[in-house]
Amino acid sequence: MVGGRLGHLVLVGLPGAGKSTIGRKVARLLRRPFVDFDVELERREGLSVSRLFAERGEDAFRRLEVALTAELVDSESSVWAPGGGWITNPGVTAMVRPPGRIIHLKVSPAGALKRLGSARASRPLLMDGDPAAVLDRLWTSRGPLYATADGEVDTEVVDFQRVAVKVVLLARRLDAGFV
Repeated sequence: MVGGRLGHLVLVGLPGAGKSTIGRKVARLLRRPFVDFDVELERREGLSVSRLFAERGEDAFRRLEVALTAELVDSESSVWAPGGGWITNPGVTAMVRPPGRIIHLKVSPAGALKRLGSARASRPLLMDGDPAAVLDRLWTSRGPLYATADGEVDTEVVDFQRVAVKVVLLARRLDAGFV
């Protein structure tokens, strides 16, 4: 704990990078609570993420992400899986750091599309137009933000259990508080 705040571990990356799946495994390995932002916002708002986007718009959804981040910052140290666009919210990374750490789960747009399969139909940003083109655009716009993460783990070809172990080892190297 630094300055009275606990260190959260935040997993960022494109839709389909494995943030939720890997996040659950990492939380279990670290014996920390896990917070899937999409699931939590759906529970609080009583609407699916798709409906939130459709009825309130992306900007409103991003404001909900920022509010949830602000609420969780001083809570028990946990592993977070925010939406892929969370990192585009101005100031959110500064809210978490220090002592929190951000890990980029890297996957190519093509790898993300393959991994999402039919689930891409439930992803608001991938519903309209060509999903491959949308993921390419997201990678181009968000890539520089993902590059500001404290560390990166490639999720392209490694199984999720191995990725989870790699994330835990990286978190421990970045901060001795991740035991």
